[in-house]
Amino acid sequence: MDSYRVEKQAAVKIQLPDADAEIEPVPAAGGGRKPEPELDRLSNILKTFNDQFGNIQWTDTDRVQQLISEEIPARVAADTAYQNAKKNSDKQNARIEHDKALARVMTALLKDDTELFKQFMDNESFRQWMTDTVFGLTYEPSGAGDLLGD
Repeated sequence: MDSYRVEKQAAVKIQLPDADAEIEPVPAAGGGRKPEPELDRLSNILKTFNDQFGNIQWTDTDRVQQLISEEIPARVAADTAYQNAKKNSDKQNARIEHDKALARVMTALLKDDTELFKQFMDNESFRQWMTDTVFGLTYEPSGAGDLLGD
C-alpha cells in the first residue's frame, strides 16, 4: 500500500445551460414506509408445530407451550446483542445474532427445562422450527406479542 498514491487524472468543466429551470416536487404518494409484516396466525403456528412435533411426549405440555410462546421470545428479544443487530444492521446479521441469543437462552433453560433443551439440541427439525419461529416473533417489534395465548 505504500507504493500507491492518489493522482489527478483529468479536470473536466461541467457546463449547464443558462436558462430558468424548475425542479419538480417529490411525489407525496407511494412508498416511504415499510410494509406491514405478514404475521402467522396463532392457529397456523400451532398447527405447524403439532404437525411436525405432535409425536413428542412432553411431560408438561402447558409449560412447554408457555416457554415457546412467551418466555423464550421475550428473553431473546431482551438480548442486548440481538437488539443492537436489529437496530444497526440488516436482517441477515440480525438473524445471526438472534440464533446466538436463542442458543444462550436455551442453554440457560437447561437447568429448569431439560426436556425442552434436549429436544432443541437433539432434534434438528425442532431446532430449525424453533429458531425460525422465535426469529419471526422477535425480529419485528409488533411480532413479539402473545403467540400461543387464547
